Amino acid sequence: MLGSLLRQLVGGLGKIPEEVVRSFQSQKKVIGGRGLQVSGILKMFPTITATKRTFICVDALDECVPEHLMVIPESLVQIVQGSLDTRIFVTGRSNVRSEVERKLDGAAAFILIEPRGDGIIKYLREKIKSDTTPAMMSSALEANIMESIPPLSSETYVETSSRANLCKASSC
Repeated sequence: MLGSLLRQLVGGLGKIPEEVVRSFQSQKKVIGGRGLQVSGILKMFPTITATKRTFICVDALDECVPEHLMVIPESLVQIVQGSLDTRIFVTGRSNVRSEVERKLDGAAAFILIEPRGDGIIKYLREKIKSDTTPAMMSSALEANIMESIPPLSSETYVETSSRANLCKASSC
């Protein structure tokens, strides 16, 4: 994911910074020509974000594989601490919120967004109505969907952080 963020940021620049080019070229020389590792990617963010204010949005953090969920919050903290004008916006379900809060150590504001039951039901009805294979949907299956899915939907949190918040938490 961090590599994808880096690629998007570099794509928005008029010219690729020389430091970024050198880093990628040096990794090609390594046996197997592996891509940049997390530490190398994180070193590039300040170079890229130094030229303009940057907003990074990570949607559905809860859908990351567990190994990435351990690395991403810490990496986002490092990015913001090294990039004065970078802001982070993250969304995810509540099951990962405690882990993110622990990693960010009080450096972020969290907003809870709870779905309304009737909104979920309207959404499901619309999806069923626009199904491209309606013959596959029996009335029993539709009833089962409408009965079982709404209670399973849960709240989502939105986390925002800035360098100022991170510095308060880590005494920059």
